[in-house]
Amino acid sequence: MRSFARLVHVVGSALLVASFLVGANAFAAGSPQTITSGSLKIERHGNHGSPIVLIPGLGGGPWVWQNTIDNMEKNHVVYALTLAGFDGMPMPKQGGNLFDLADQSLGNWLQSAHIGKPILVGHSLGATLALRFASEHPELIAGVVAVDGLPLFPGMDRVSDEQRKAMATMMQKHMTSFTPEQFKAEQLTYMRQTGMIDQEQAEHYAFLNARSDIQATAQYMAEDLSSDLRPGLKNATVPILEISPYKESDFSTGPMKMSEQQKADYYKSLLANAPNAKVVSISPARHFVMLDQPVKFQQVLDQFIASVH
Repeated sequence: MRSFARLVHVVGSALLVASFLVGANAFAAGSPQTITSGSLKIERHGNHGSPIVLIPGLGGGPWVWQNTIDNMEKNHVVYALTLAGFDGMPMPKQGGNLFDLADQSLGNWLQSAHIGKPILVGHSLGATLALRFASEHPELIAGVVAVDGLPLFPGMDRVSDEQRKAMATMMQKHMTSFTPEQFKAEQLTYMRQTGMIDQEQAEHYAFLNARSDIQATAQYMAEDLSSDLRPGLKNATVPILEISPYKESDFSTGPMKMSEQQKADYYKSLLANAPNAKVVSISPARHFVMLDQPVKFQQVLDQFIASVH
């Protein structure tokens, strides 16, 4: 009887310890691979190697990084984020500034999860968030890859702060008036004209983007348009790589006429305050460069990661 009681005690203790370990690490083997932390949803892919955190752009979800995840999960632990209001994630109940909330949620998660110093890879608005995070919390990360996302919305360096904020307010008011059908149509037009080269892919990804909350999309866009993160970049001491996509026909005429080198130089000027930033151009590609040029994109990303580690 004593040995049976001892066995029950040992097994019970083991189960208690196992239960504690699974609870302490939501990504442990056999547990769900998705958690929510603050305003973020976090998917984990892979189980060894240096950590990479992927942040989608406006309206995006982990699906925008699928090629990248497939390529990297063999050698890295990849965390794909979804921001509040995007891809089925609800808007925060407490309201407030969405960039502030995302920044706070990311910082709290990195400090509590103890995953090591990751490289943040952000697209568009996600890149802007990554650059802001690098300016405020450089000690928590190893580097940033900003995929066609900047500390200041392109062209907004030519207007005053007041003009920029007024434009952001007007844009938000206009976008929040969209019906779901109008929002879907707007996403499709954007994807076809600016998002990506392949028109069939453009339609597919426009449908996915349109699943996001209209109010959230408008608020994130307004916060992005009205902000200027350039002064804070002096504190972003980690290595930063800005990826500038270029498609010649998109920049051959009109007020946006510029060569590939001129576009890369303009991006570099907006990052001038960052101590350790460089710009790489990938062509032919539009805004979703990782979808237009997945092989070139992955090569550039792998080279940067190798240089950091």
